[in-house]
Amino acid sequence: MKEETKRNLFKSEEEAQNVLKSSREKIDKFDNDLINIIYERTSLADSIVKAKTYLDMDVYDESREKFVFQKAEKLAIEKNIDQDKLNQIMKVLIDLSKDRQKHVLDNLE
Repeated sequence: MKEETKRNLFKSEEEAQNVLKSSREKIDKFDNDLINIIYERTSLADSIVKAKTYLDMDVYDESREKFVFQKAEKLAIEKNIDQDKLNQIMKVLIDLSKDRQKHVLDNLE
């Protein structure tokens, strides 16, 4: 990178180091928060599958899954996040919920 470009980014090496350190600390906190949220989201599968079983509903709900992906795509556009990448994340979250529901069902029988 050209020296002139580097000077335009930060006033000093110390400032750049501080920004790097602070940003990494925030990312670490966000990672912890995300994992906790994923745990809470996945845990909801227990009550959902029990309610579906009681109500004689199919465990797989295609319309709900479509809704989740449509909502994610809309938010991706609003937040300028890559839609394909966000859909991959949502797919993993849905798969975690499905796996948890299957586990709960297996233990109900």
